[in-house]
Amino acid sequence: MKVTDYIKNANETLFSFEIIPPLKGKGIENLYEGIDPLMEFNPPFINVTYHREEFIYKNMGDGLLKKISIKKRPGTVGICAAIMHKYKVDAIPHLICGGFNLEDTENALIDLQFLGVDNILALRGDPIKSESVFTPSSGGHHYASELIGQISKMNEGKYLDDERQNAPTNFCIGAAGYPEKHFEAMNLNSDMKHLKEKVDAGAEFIVTQMFYDNAKYFDFVDKCRTVGIDVPIIPGLKPITTLKHTTFLPKFFHIDLPETLSNELEKCKTNADVRKVGIEWGIEQAKELKSKGAPVLHFYTMNKSTAVKEIASAVF
Repeated sequence: MKVTDYIKNANETLFSFEIIPPLKGKGIENLYEGIDPLMEFNPPFINVTYHREEFIYKNMGDGLLKKISIKKRPGTVGICAAIMHKYKVDAIPHLICGGFNLEDTENALIDLQFLGVDNILALRGDPIKSESVFTPSSGGHHYASELIGQISKMNEGKYLDDERQNAPTNFCIGAAGYPEKHFEAMNLNSDMKHLKEKVDAGAEFIVTQMFYDNAKYFDFVDKCRTVGIDVPIIPGLKPITTLKHTTFLPKFFHIDLPETLSNELEKCKTNADVRKVGIEWGIEQAKELKSKGAPVLHFYTMNKSTAVKEIASAVF
């Protein structure tokens, strides 16, 4: 079932969350341990991220270098199949530009169609660690809007280098939105222009980057509506639970923490202190978003469910 249909048919705000495929060598039971405690909140769908393979070059002597994979996560497609089979909910795979050429993308979409996946979250993806800026694969997409365009064409039965009328896919396409703007955008208005391009290319719903100031989400929604973006906008949330989060999240995700929240976090001496503040803030943030009609509250769990469960228990 499509995300847009879930939202249209819902009488109240829905609950959903995102998981990360386990690192190489870890089994799927690690994922289930993070999913099981959250199923009581009846998520209609679960997002599954995609991560590019990363390499290092090991000096083998005599001027020879050996390319070694240091980060490889199990296939997103297989994990989606496992989730759909075990939990009987829709899985939403992330599909990214990096690491794919156009044929790779088409083949991935064909596999997902065969699997019965109805929704795709289409993203450009981040640069790998060895890149200072995002570099597309040879023959791949530079921007998420281009990826969305390819999916939209397949929804019309238009495949690569094939003049025949093929069986159309029927994916509901999601895109990412940034209430505090994408870090590469010149300003929020230019970022809004790029988001409109994604919607015009075929995106039917938006999932936002995490944020901690609800006013920024509401302002973002208003700006979207002003420029003609009328698709559902799902707020993305993540509880702050460790001292590391207080510096890592602003730095890595290019977001600000509200002064009221940062003042409380600065008083914290331990992870337990931070967790208490973060959960209390998350509960109030989620309650306000729900009361003002957010279509879905979407949580970034990082495969750790306890804090999200505490928030959801207080809100749903």
